[in-house]
Amino acid sequence: MRHKHVTFRLLLLTSFFLLSCTSTPQPPPTTTTSLILYRFDPPAFVEFSEDFQQIKEIPFSIPPSCGLLDIFSAPIGPYLLIELNCPNGQTVLFLDTSISLSAGSLTDSVTQPITDSDAHFLAWTADGRSAYLRVDSLGSPRVVRVDTEKKNEPIPITEFTYDLAASPVDSDFTFTFSRGMGQGSELWLAKRDGKIVEQLFADPFHYISFARYSPDARQIVFIKIPDTSTPFTIGELWLMDADGSHARKLADVDAGHGYAANWSPDGTRIAFVVRENPQDGNANQSVESLISNIYIIEVESGVLTQITSFEEGHAETPHWSVNGNTLAFNAVINGRMTVSTVDIRTGEMRSLITGSACCPAWIRK
Repeated sequence: MRHKHVTFRLLLLTSFFLLSCTSTPQPPPTTTTSLILYRFDPPAFVEFSEDFQQIKEIPFSIPPSCGLLDIFSAPIGPYLLIELNCPNGQTVLFLDTSISLSAGSLTDSVTQPITDSDAHFLAWTADGRSAYLRVDSLGSPRVVRVDTEKKNEPIPITEFTYDLAASPVDSDFTFTFSRGMGQGSELWLAKRDGKIVEQLFADPFHYISFARYSPDARQIVFIKIPDTSTPFTIGELWLMDADGSHARKLADVDAGHGYAANWSPDGTRIAFVVRENPQDGNANQSVESLISNIYIIEVESGVLTQITSFEEGHAETPHWSVNGNTLAFNAVINGRMTVSTVDIRTGEMRSLITGSACCPAWIRK
């Protein structure tokens, strides 16, 4: 009897195994894509569909005495991270854009993960559930990872870190720091939440900034900014393999204003900002004197294409749509900021709203 009982159990387990192998695979969950921006008057986040039809508004007033620096959408999911410049330092907020104004309070969908010191956004994690922040920059600076429930976890990397990029395929990340002016900077790879680190790249004459993984995490693009006291300069766009090998310059770029270069969703192109008036010394000191445009470079061929054609004012960091056909960006003309989109295929450019606006971000949720 015992032999028969064991045989029956084996047959049962085998049947379950075969059923699990032949079951119909479940399709991945579907996502919708939208574009969100901030409108200053009346103050609200405005969300648009992929074909740029307005979907909804989320009323949001910037706190008194604060200014909006930027917004950063999670790689996946409904959350935005809002970065503000306030009298007591920079502040970050999480906003759940899936809020239904008829079903709940806006207050319930806005959280402030760090309340006891200043906080600077560094990067989202790949799953869109947490973000890396640099906190308490004037006291005891450190890097922490916070989630949308305000739980935070210290990350054991150097307190001099000023840039961080999370891998889109795993939990690895890069971090960049400088030992002081005149000493350049270093880019390191971190594994196991920073417990294992290795140097990828170092430059004694430049600040390495805005390191960004390619969508497949096989390459890293970054901007080199000359290590000088000049606030705004001409920098260099560089590309290397994710292990730090085969580093090479791609193009000249604007530097010092905080305009990152960004990968196309298929990883074949990089969009970035180019300064058009390098000979103007005033533009080295004042953003109001900057004239700049958005360009795209083909990674394999190095072919460079100008996307916008501003002869005054400037374009800011370009953001790719999920389908790779459109770039959204801030444009500042005569001191007035608007959000524009440009169709990569046709060159058609449009402003989504007539009033002043800022900070476009594509959301997949």
